[in-house]
Amino acid sequence: MRLWVLLIMLVILLPVEQSYAQTDSQPPPPALEAKTDMPETPIPSTESVEPRENQPTFLLAGEDPENRLVTPFMKHFALEQKQFWTAPFHLNREDANYLVPFAAFTGALIAGDSWISRQVPTSQINRSKSISDYTTYSLIGTAGAAYLWGHLTHNDHLRETGFLASEAALNSAAVAYLFKTVTQRPRPFEGNGNGTFFQGGTSFPSEHSAIAWSVASVVAHEYPGTLTKIAAYGLASAVTLTRVTGKQHFPSDVVVGSALGWYFARQIYRAHHDPELGGAPWGNFHEESDSTNQDLDKVRNPQHMGSPYVPLDSWVYPAIEKLAGMGYIKNAFLASRPWTRLETASLVSEAQDKMDLDEKSPQIIVALELQLEREFAFEMGLLDGKSNNSAKVESIYSQVVSISGPPLNDSYHFGQTIINNFGRPFERGFNTYDGFSGYGTTGPFALYVRGEYQHAPSAPGYSTAVQDVIAAVDDTPVQPSTPVSATNQFRLLDTYVAANAEGWQVSFGKQSLWWGPGEGGSLILSDNAEPIYMVRARRISPITLPWIFRYLGPIKSEMFFGKLSGNQFPPRPLLHGEKISFKPTENLELGFSRTTEFGGVGRPLTTAAVFNSYVSFVSSANYGPNNNPGKRTGGFNFSYRVPFLRDWLTLYADSITSDDPSPLDAPRRAAISPGLYASHLPRFRKLDLRVEAVYTDTPTSRSNGGHFYYWDFVYYHNLYLNKNNLIGNWIGREGVGYQAWSTYSFSPKNTLQFGFRHAQVDSDFIPGGVTLSDGSVKFNWWMRHDLSVSTFVQYERWCAPLLAPTPQTNWTSTLQLTFWPKSWRR
Repeated sequence: MRLWVLLIMLVILLPVEQSYAQTDSQPPPPALEAKTDMPETPIPSTESVEPRENQPTFLLAGEDPENRLVTPFMKHFALEQKQFWTAPFHLNREDANYLVPFAAFTGALIAGDSWISRQVPTSQINRSKSISDYTTYSLIGTAGAAYLWGHLTHNDHLRETGFLASEAALNSAAVAYLFKTVTQRPRPFEGNGNGTFFQGGTSFPSEHSAIAWSVASVVAHEYPGTLTKIAAYGLASAVTLTRVTGKQHFPSDVVVGSALGWYFARQIYRAHHDPELGGAPWGNFHEESDSTNQDLDKVRNPQHMGSPYVPLDSWVYPAIEKLAGMGYIKNAFLASRPWTRLETASLVSEAQDKMDLDEKSPQIIVALELQLEREFAFEMGLLDGKSNNSAKVESIYSQVVSISGPPLNDSYHFGQTIINNFGRPFERGFNTYDGFSGYGTTGPFALYVRGEYQHAPSAPGYSTAVQDVIAAVDDTPVQPSTPVSATNQFRLLDTYVAANAEGWQVSFGKQSLWWGPGEGGSLILSDNAEPIYMVRARRISPITLPWIFRYLGPIKSEMFFGKLSGNQFPPRPLLHGEKISFKPTENLELGFSRTTEFGGVGRPLTTAAVFNSYVSFVSSANYGPNNNPGKRTGGFNFSYRVPFLRDWLTLYADSITSDDPSPLDAPRRAAISPGLYASHLPRFRKLDLRVEAVYTDTPTSRSNGGHFYYWDFVYYHNLYLNKNNLIGNWIGREGVGYQAWSTYSFSPKNTLQFGFRHAQVDSDFIPGGVTLSDGSVKFNWWMRHDLSVSTFVQYERWCAPLLAPTPQTNWTSTLQLTFWPKSWRR
């Protein structure tokens, strides 16, 4: 009830005449003319009233400036409540595009509410409750202070901000309290904690979340600067999170409450905001078609469209990198992948514009750009505002992998014969992977599914002697020596739902990330392991900060929060990561990243632990189990197109450091992977060259015994593993290696590639060490526009005295047929 008291006091303080429907003395704002996604009760047209001196010009229709007995605020409240409760009677087919996914997501949360709530430790309840209370009060105070200060200083923009934020907060709180009365859901700390509805309670939905998101959303649109949005939405998100960690609400309660607050903020802002005061426009979920031609598809701002990500193993990435290396694309952030299809289409459009100005472009580059145009023809049409309603079966494929001879498939200790393969199982003999991928988009939403049936033969397990050594170097209990069972399983690879809001795409599901500029393997995140279950937020279009920060150039950022699977020491750890990339010049890209593995069995997921995992740079040995920030890994990467050779030579490097904020702070302790890329060779434009080196065997005493990179001496002895595969670089622990590739392009998609790889694992980690060398040939050929074949042959020789007394060899042969069906698109 304290929130109600604050809101009512705020309403009383608002002067009567401050209503933000405009008079005829000013042109009506576009927000009043545009139709919303749900029919609204019309705001009555205003009368022409001559503004008096020192009298506000914003009056409700028919309101007498001298009459302070009728409160425009309450008239607005009645109209907005009527619009909300009658909206279900005016729904149309287009509304299902966002209501159905939201209802499905909320239903899934309700099903898992009680389980999620039980994972929250009770030790943090009071702290979280205090944070949520004080943060909500501060947002309410912000709205009131904005109005009062704007009134005193005659700042109409600030005064409008406070007025609309208060109006939105009161509306959302009223609806939230009414829902509480109807649903009667107990809070997590009441009864048996199952949150069964209609049992007496006030949990569903969260009024704190509703109020916080009401105020934050209005403020973020009235003052749409980057820092303002971070502050406003950050505070609202803190309220949402701490209402769950404080066991005051279930996850579905705060999601619905947050949606209510956002909804009322949007409706009120669109109806009453004066665009002449400043602020950002707030568009529809689906923009209405041109009234002069009702047969036209509905159009939408591409900045607000959902779009699936291009798979990491797509031919598109090397094609874009070749164009970027030759100067046809300046705005690609190459060290942060995957990109959305719309994001990639904008890069193709950039190359197209460059070629239109350069009539001397090489034929192979023109053909490459045209092939990319065909691939992204639909998305390039969306850049002009067309409808993005589409469904597509992207691919249907079958792959056979034959391995003759003993392979290596343990990069955490010895090495891998097949790398960067989404963690697919493989053993000696015949391995098969039969799968499909497809996606659909509508409005701000996107869905992507990729699944396959995997088969791998059985194999002998490690001997007892090998298990003893592994237990010693990992500091874990000795595991039994058992054979490896045959694998016959269906697995989802990248499978997620996504929604785009304000230029940010938020996706939930199994996802793969690649945070590095190299081809052989990123040190911090790669597709060497099975995709991770995560929530990911990515900035789709770059931003440029004001003031002196503009010298940083365009900026992109992304973050994720997920969990790792298949670990034993400890089981079920969590992982989150953040990356920010800059382009100070069109030829230089810089990236800073950080990941933290924390939680897991034996490490409570407390508010302090989560907070410390983001902000702490002190050794985890200084913390107890209830507030431990976990194992943090910092990363830095750069790529630079060399002066005088910019059309063909790019230098780059990837690096990580353990516990230190960045590899730049401690270069001697950093693991590094430098490389160079020649987009073409002199006189051989169809031939490129790439060379990379990598090492994690840093010249520090802490690196001995494999107890530094991809391992934590305090708690995480299965660090950076997902389903027993490294999510980082294939080189593994205490390794040194290099790779080289040269690709000849017969056409944009038909290529022949030669590769070589060499790696060594230090003998102070694995007794006797490990040496691995292999050479490979890969051939990609499109037989028709919808059918491709890919073959790969690799010869490998490895020596690991611990595993075999003599050197071992194997041949790996791969054949894949892929069918690319036509799509359904509207």
